[in-house]
Amino acid sequence: MAGARRRPGRRSTPLTFAAVAAILVGLLLVSLRLLPGSPLRNTAHSPSSTSRSTGAPTDRNSRPQPTPSPTPSLEPLPFQAQELDLDIKGWYAWSVLDKRTGEIIGSKNMAQTSTTASMIKSWIVADYLRRADAAGQTPSDAKLADATRIIRDSDNTRAEQFYNSVGRSASIKRLISICKLTDSKPAADGGWSRTNLSPRDTARLGLCISDGRAAGPKWTKWLLNEMRLVRGTGDFGIRKAFPAAERKTIAIKNGWIDRTREQEMHVNCLAIGDTWTMGVMVRYPIGMGYEYGMKNCQKITEALLRPAP
Repeated sequence: MAGARRRPGRRSTPLTFAAVAAILVGLLLVSLRLLPGSPLRNTAHSPSSTSRSTGAPTDRNSRPQPTPSPTPSLEPLPFQAQELDLDIKGWYAWSVLDKRTGEIIGSKNMAQTSTTASMIKSWIVADYLRRADAAGQTPSDAKLADATRIIRDSDNTRAEQFYNSVGRSASIKRLISICKLTDSKPAADGGWSRTNLSPRDTARLGLCISDGRAAGPKWTKWLLNEMRLVRGTGDFGIRKAFPAAERKTIAIKNGWIDRTREQEMHVNCLAIGDTWTMGVMVRYPIGMGYEYGMKNCQKITEALLRPAP
């Protein structure tokens, strides 16, 4: 209408256009971030990301495993297991026990027994000393001197006295029980000289003395030292196969006797080294004398020793 008045409209300003443009640009950027394959898409939580996902369990098998420390290998014993074919008359057998592992090697007949003769004196003295300590008693200097004569010099009279004091065959039964012997038995007549031991059980007796079961914690060191000091006729056999400097570190107790009933010589050797114990036993015709068996204990040991590096 000609007479009507027109309402004035709002005038757009540059500031209004700028605000609208900013909003539109923002909306465009947001939409681009949501499009698959867009270079602006957020990949922070993408499954292909190298970052660890917090929403899924981790596979433990895929984790790096720590490298185990290598187990240190044991030094080999000075002996090597082998079947011997030596020019020795009569019967012979041997056994070696690894003190670190308890492993035993030996001849096929190492479980066969022979009479011990004086070799058993090592146990008789050990049994006496352990029992005295268990009873709260300390042997007199005279008794210790007797024990020294029994071990170092193989004194038979004093050995018989000690054997009586420990109950004779009851002592051998304790030996079998305490030292866990499997092949051996007391003599039928109850005497110490005819105790039946195998080379395998001889090596076990050596371990029993070495680890303290035989003589007990108070007297084990003393007994081993006495056995290292064996002298005279009784110093033969196993340790003679070692270099002179090493012999003094090896504890021994040997036995030798002529068995007229069987018309045989019985010669036996027990030795205790740092990491091993060893038993060697031989039997042969009585007319061949003691020295034949003594030398053959050494000969058998030499045949089993590893070559020097």
